Amino acid sequence: MVARVSTALAPAHAPASAPAAPRRRTRFLTLPEARWALAATLAFLLALALDLAGAPAWAWAPLYAAAYATGGWEPALEGLRALREKTLDVDLLMIVAALGAASIGQVRDGALLIVIFATSGALEALATARTADSVRGLLDLAPTTATRITDTGEETVPAAALAVGDLLLIRPGERVGADAHVLDGTSEADEATITGEPLPVPKRPGDEVFAGTLNGAGALRVRVARDPADSVIARIVTLVEEASRTKAPTQLFIEKVEQRYAAGLVVATLAVFAVPLAFGAELADALLRAMTFMIVASPCAVVLATMPPLLSAIANAGRHGVLVKSAVAMERLGETDLAALDKTGTLTEGAPEVTAVRPAAGTGLDGDALLALAASAEHPSEHPLARAVVAAARARGLRLAPAEDFTAHPGRGVTATVEGHEVSVGRADTDSGATVVAVTRDGEPVGTLALTDRLRAEAPATTAALTALTGTAPVLLTGDHPGAAARVADATGLTDVRAGLLPEDKVEAVRALQDSGRKVLFVGDGVNDAPALAAAHSGIAMGRAGSDLALETADAVIVRDELTTVPAVVRLSRAARRLVAQNLVIAGVFITGLVLWDLLGHLPLPLGVAGHEGSTVLVGLNGLRLLRESAWVQDSRG
Repeated sequence: MVARVSTALAPAHAPASAPAAPRRRTRFLTLPEARWALAATLAFLLALALDLAGAPAWAWAPLYAAAYATGGWEPALEGLRALREKTLDVDLLMIVAALGAASIGQVRDGALLIVIFATSGALEALATARTADSVRGLLDLAPTTATRITDTGEETVPAAALAVGDLLLIRPGERVGADAHVLDGTSEADEATITGEPLPVPKRPGDEVFAGTLNGAGALRVRVARDPADSVIARIVTLVEEASRTKAPTQLFIEKVEQRYAAGLVVATLAVFAVPLAFGAELADALLRAMTFMIVASPCAVVLATMPPLLSAIANAGRHGVLVKSAVAMERLGETDLAALDKTGTLTEGAPEVTAVRPAAGTGLDGDALLALAASAEHPSEHPLARAVVAAARARGLRLAPAEDFTAHPGRGVTATVEGHEVSVGRADTDSGATVVAVTRDGEPVGTLALTDRLRAEAPATTAALTALTGTAPVLLTGDHPGAAARVADATGLTDVRAGLLPEDKVEAVRALQDSGRKVLFVGDGVNDAPALAAAHSGIAMGRAGSDLALETADAVIVRDELTTVPAVVRLSRAARRLVAQNLVIAGVFITGLVLWDLLGHLPLPLGVAGHEGSTVLVGLNGLRLLRESAWVQDSRG
């Protein structure tokens, strides 16, 4: 029962073209565990009625046996399999206890144990399935087909067959077939299932739309921006699947201790049986007390204390556009006591604009020629500054020459061969807070470009929330120049600013902070942030504009471009950690109380069973509280 819970949350794969449907909600009787538990319960109740009515044993004994078989065969089989692998499953101990009770004539009590045990397992399976439902519901969002626009008209194609650059028509009320950018039309999109935004989001030319979101009343013509396998929905499903298969350090420690505990429990049970027997106790009484001890001392509730809260938090965060990659990551996020933030693409929108083009004297280049030269060299780059240069050139209608021998130097710039000339575009100076890049041709400076990046509207509130959470203002780590960094720091209330950092400098800064005893959460988005994301205690990547390397390296990914989710997910992690602690206390109190009652007094077997299984179910349901929408709302608002 308990051993199966940690792996049951991994949702099954579905094709990218899974049909759109409302989120499925598992019903109790659709679960095999529930059907077996119901069969055991009905057999037990019928046997109990006949038994109490004074019917002969041949009438009720087979029904009790049926209750044992239907309610106990699966955990017994799993326990025997574990035993063959030289591990002792607590489920097997419960079955042994039930059979032990039957062997001394307590058939009714043993059958009751089986029924409560099976029912408890079914309720746990239901809670687990409901958690998986919240993740699997994402699979139902992607439509099976899309309307592709071709030179000859329109055609209906499988959504999984779409390619980057395809033109799509999104009619009113249809689900978007792929992550794309709007070319024509205006509408609104319901993005609640992807971003958590409760209100429809206006969509105009240039805006991004996500696969699986619901279009409103207007028709849109969009261009596919990502392969279906790389869409936001696909990332959510893949990352949450991976997260569901991991176990947090607390859980791994509990499972390691569980094996020794279970072996010790067997020894203790034998002692509880043998010692009273040696002092003259009746065989039936000694065995019944030992069987009750084995039941109430079993650590089912302890084993179940950790994973439900963490996996519930992962599922809840996933519904709101934050993909936490593992239970380990979710547990570690709550330990954060200092945040370190990148600037470009993190505190700023990551979409800088060229505000000045300054050709150098005597180069023979005017502004357009300089911009075209720089854009040609930058064209293969994914860096936000490079994209801004290319966008500015295209906005002026300039022709871009092919770039050969392109090389990116993270934190420094790029080099490429353009029309036979070696062109470099790299960082230079600052000018009133603007980022200035220098352009050289064959080693000679030919001009500079000035770019500015808009601060995210939510940046000041996010830094304030992180300060309140950790007790320390975040540190700003940026490769940009001091002037541009200071402008952002002043706007966000940051005082510890470290500018002009190369990727290795960011890593050194993070490690230095951690060597001083801090548990650092680093938030970034670019290729040059990947080393720092890996070095930090926890790392969060901005997913919409983030580089592939940053997304792969981070512990969590923010799908929507909203910084406020950073403190929200830290709070959610802390809430999960609190529930883990609560569950361990609940489990410990129940086990200790029931064991002492059995050893020092007389604990009836049915009451011991009810207490043990009740605590297990209570712990499981308490852990699943974070599935509720209110858990995210409360934690996102503080």
